[in-house]
Amino acid sequence: MYKIGIDVGGTNTDAVVVDENRNIIAGIKHTTSEDIYSGILGALKDVLREADIDRSQVNQAMLGTTQCTNAIVERKKLAPVAVIRLAAPAMQGIMPMVDWPVDLTDFVIATTTVAGGYEFDGREIAPFDEAGARAFFEDIKGKTQSIAISCVFSPVRNEHEDRCAELAREVLGPDVHISKSSEIGTLSFVERENATILNAALYEVAESFTKGFAKSLADEGIENADIFLSQNDGTLMTMDFARRYPILTIACGPTNSIRGASYLSRLHDAVVIDVGGTTTDFGVIQHDFPRESSFAATIGGVRTNFRMPDVISIGLGGGSVVREENGEITVGPDSVGYQITEKALIFGGNTITATDIAVRLGMAEVGDPSRTDSIELDFAESAMAVIREMIEDSIDQMKISNDAIDVVLVGGGSIIVPKELTGARQVAKPDYFGIANAIGSAISKVSGTYERLISYDEIPRDEALKNARAEASSLAVEAGAIPEAIAIIDVEDVPLAYYPGNTSRLKVKAAGDLA
Repeated sequence: MYKIGIDVGGTNTDAVVVDENRNIIAGIKHTTSEDIYSGILGALKDVLREADIDRSQVNQAMLGTTQCTNAIVERKKLAPVAVIRLAAPAMQGIMPMVDWPVDLTDFVIATTTVAGGYEFDGREIAPFDEAGARAFFEDIKGKTQSIAISCVFSPVRNEHEDRCAELAREVLGPDVHISKSSEIGTLSFVERENATILNAALYEVAESFTKGFAKSLADEGIENADIFLSQNDGTLMTMDFARRYPILTIACGPTNSIRGASYLSRLHDAVVIDVGGTTTDFGVIQHDFPRESSFAATIGGVRTNFRMPDVISIGLGGGSVVREENGEITVGPDSVGYQITEKALIFGGNTITATDIAVRLGMAEVGDPSRTDSIELDFAESAMAVIREMIEDSIDQMKISNDAIDVVLVGGGSIIVPKELTGARQVAKPDYFGIANAIGSAISKVSGTYERLISYDEIPRDEALKNARAEASSLAVEAGAIPEAIAIIDVEDVPLAYYPGNTSRLKVKAAGDLA
């Protein structure tokens, strides 16, 4: 049996075929199309032609895509959303979307705040105002099919959100798309509400790319494969789950590269450097999975608090323009991007790029190396010193100690990176480094996460941990994992000194291979 992994980037769509033992059968790059269907179909055709396998033996297909990120950043294809907040008489001073960019609020057609919500320990602030919620849904009937529901301290207790969702379906019909903040974000109300509203706005985008992926598979004769989407914690989710929580696909590209780099290099803890044509992403593998960020994520100018990978990006890539101004050599942040095969010196152009510098210094053989003879050696060495400094500074930002750490290079632009770097124990560049993102998509696991505020005065810590592990494992099985293959991959137990009752934020993540 075989798996297909596809990762859709801004310039290239990468595809890979692996067998049941995760051996790589074939891997290709294909130009990304404006409509996701054409690019994926082209990549599928190419990789299946190279693999030369029986298509009836493909039983799983995985997709990583930037479609949701692009929709928010470009303010395109966002669905009309109605927002209902369960918080009165609290949270009246700050309205929904209070600090959003003005051009990103047009898709929200109505907002309201009704009585409801909880204190940190689960006590009601006020009973849920069902009549007020029902009246709001009656008022917006026929205007939208996507609702965002937020509630104070809903990660602690979510009955009000659940009842509000039931009312929405009673009034608006069973097919209405509902996003509940308790299922999307963590503690910190405004940021969780922001993430919920964005999730609600992305449901049409999710419908489009999931249907497009399924259609492209069917058109290539792959009709019985289970379909999964990459999410931004380095694991997979089902197609239905992705339609419910499309925001979880944001930043799945870097996490796919991190997972792929870990698999290809056989390193379990390392800094991963993914060099593209325009930017370079830096991430961290911890126990085979991407390290999560501890900071609030800003997406398209909106602060959110749902999980995001700990990734930084710099304006350095294979197509970065190298120039000298007033005696100072700079590299990037502007890039020739996908036009590198036309504009770089080695391809007959007249723009000096980072790739030209690497070729001039003998670090790579690409295009016509003789065309870089016009670059003075001192200039090339100075430019490479700038590149080295940018990369080493970024590695230092990702490290949590002064100790040297393993570094893994992936991405098509990684030829510009020196073989030795300060702060790196070793610099590994595995086979198939150019399609690590697609490989990461193909070999990923499925997971389940449990997160709650726990008062250890009310329940012993050992019992709370046991319950959390069981709940996280159950969620992983629900997502499609083999029960026998599940392992607990992360446990966070953070005491909250400003809460009474010996309270901690307990978070447990379980992951396992696909059934």
